Amino acid sequence: MLSTFLAEEAPQNPLLPSTPELIIGLIAFFIVFGVLGKKLLPNIQKTLEERRDAIEGGLERAAEAQAEATRTLEEYKAQLAEARHEAARITEHAREQGSMIIAEAREEAQRQAAVTVAHAQAEIERTRGQVTTALRHDIGRISLDLAGKVVGESLEDSARQSRTIDRFLDELEAKAAESAGAK
Repeated sequence: MLSTFLAEEAPQNPLLPSTPELIIGLIAFFIVFGVLGKKLLPNIQKTLEERRDAIEGGLERAAEAQAEATRTLEEYKAQLAEARHEAARITEHAREQGSMIIAEAREEAQRQAAVTVAHAQAEIERTRGQVTTALRHDIGRISLDLAGKVVGESLEDSARQSRTIDRFLDELEAKAAESAGAK
């Protein structure tokens, strides 16, 4: 029977399989397809789902991280702007304080200079008065000696000396004032 079966099949087309081979092949295909569908396909689906979750979840996490980074950057920029504003305010305040300190120091220096000038002028006036008194006394003594030599008698009377000296000095001061006014 095998030989008849083989003999009958000889005239068939070589590209088309025989019917029993086709049936065995189809049964084997469905068995393999069923095993693949029952065992392997769920594992493949699970792996693909995990991959998709990892990729999409990674993208979502990346987007969230990007949004967080953007928020953090904005907060940093806001804090930096606030710090710059605060630094400018502190600098301006320091400048104002520096100006006030300089003005106070200048006023204190001017006040001390005025006090020093007033003390110096008072000291000069006091010294001038002492020198004027000493000069009056010396000029009066020298004038009396000279007048006594010119007149030939001693002018020892103190009241007369004092009046003569005062009159002489008043005339000298009047001439000095006239010559200073003429200049």
